Amino acid sequence: MSDVAPEIKVGDSAPDFNLKDQDQKDIKLSDYKGKKNVVLCFYPLDWSPVCQGENKCLTDDFPKFQGANAELFGISCDSFFSHKAWADSLDLKHRLLSDVHRTTAKAYGLYFEPLNCSKRATVIVDKNGKVAYVKVQEIKVAREDKEILAALAKLS
Repeated sequence: MSDVAPEIKVGDSAPDFNLKDQDQKDIKLSDYKGKKNVVLCFYPLDWSPVCQGENKCLTDDFPKFQGANAELFGISCDSFFSHKAWADSLDLKHRLLSDVHRTTAKAYGLYFEPLNCSKRATVIVDKNGKVAYVKVQEIKVAREDKEILAALAKLS
C-alpha cells in the first residue's frame, strides 16, 4: 500500500493532523508545538477488551500525565459518536481522536491492514514537534503507563 508511510521512529518530525475528539472539537497537533509534549496512544478499536482496560489505566494515570506537562490522546479509527459513547461509559478523562479516514495512522506508518485499523502504538511528540519515543506492540497486549511516564520524565 503506497499511501502508508514507513513506521514512525524517534527523531522523525511528527506529521501534523487535525482530528475531531469525542465532543467534535478539532484537535491539531501543531497547536501544542512549543507548549506541551503530546502522548498519542494509537489503539485498534473502541469497545474491545484490551483497549477498554488500557484506556481505563490511562484515565487513572491522567493526573500523572498532566503533571508531566503532557497532553494525552487516544486515537483510533472509530467515529466521534462511538468515542463519545465509549468515553462516557468508561468515564474517561483523556480525549479520544477520531481517525475515521485512517490518514493519521497511515501518516505515522501505524496502519494495520488486516483489521483496517491502527496498530497498538504509543508515540510521544516533544515540544519541538519531534518524535521522542515510539513503542509499537502486539495488538492484544496493553501498553504500560509506567514506561510512557518514564519516557516523559526524561523530556522535562
